[in-house]
Amino acid sequence: MSSTAVQREQNVSASPRTAPPRPARRRHRSRGAIAATSVTYAILVVLAVVYIMPFLIQLATSFKTDAEATANPVALIPQTFTTAAYERLFLNSDFPVWFANSAIVTIVVTLGRVFFDSLAGYALARLRFRGRGVVFAALVAVMSVPLVVLLIPKFLVINQLGIYDSYTGMIVPLLTDAAGVFIMKGFFESIPASVEEQARIDGAGTFRVFWSIVLPMARPALITIIILSFQGSWNELAHFIVSTQNPALTTLTKGVAGLASGQLSQGSQYPLKLAAAAIMTIPVAVLFFVFQRRIMNSSDGAVKE
Repeated sequence: MSSTAVQREQNVSASPRTAPPRPARRRHRSRGAIAATSVTYAILVVLAVVYIMPFLIQLATSFKTDAEATANPVALIPQTFTTAAYERLFLNSDFPVWFANSAIVTIVVTLGRVFFDSLAGYALARLRFRGRGVVFAALVAVMSVPLVVLLIPKFLVINQLGIYDSYTGMIVPLLTDAAGVFIMKGFFESIPASVEEQARIDGAGTFRVFWSIVLPMARPALITIIILSFQGSWNELAHFIVSTQNPALTTLTKGVAGLASGQLSQGSQYPLKLAAAAIMTIPVAVLFFVFQRRIMNSSDGAVKE
């Protein structure tokens, strides 16, 4: 090999290797993806602001004076910060009684729904009995009936049983709900039946298998039932209207509805009403934020056969 050829090879090897130019089409795609993502996030931010704005106005107005709330009800920063509305609620009204009644009913109803909905769901998912399909069809049919249609029959039944104007009449009709049974049935059906076979071989009965084996695996569904039951019973209004008349049994929803219609106040009284509504939303918001990562996932608790 000649010296000229060797020198040419050395020059080629010593020269820096340049990367091939990126195709223009790929650059256009990346710019388009960034633009689409930016537009999506902008829309989500706008929707979030629109969604949260009423709550911020409610919270800000609850710390205003009556005159300021009437003159400028949508201002987010009170010119005169005052807690007079909250003081009046807790010191000069029946609000503590309403809160206590709602807490008692909600806790008992939530525990009852978790227990009875899970029992009914397990029976429909695992037990083989005559008429099971009819029971499930009736369950789905109940879910499709508007609740307002059942108010008058509910009042007649509660009155006939002699539990009108009592905690019993407020709690017992709410201890089960069709949606909860439907959710639990679907989750139990996703658990392989093989996980129960060993317990049955060891002599465990149906309830023992349900309580010790299957129910602990249904934790995601149970948390979902807890959230839905707590929120539903805490915000329930129509049932309490037809089941009670005694002021001592008034719940938060019924009491706040009375405030909104002018009870215990004259004029607009926006701070008083919105303070009551703000306090009413706290328990449900806390419960949701605590359990939001544990809401039902159908893949949780699954076992490979």
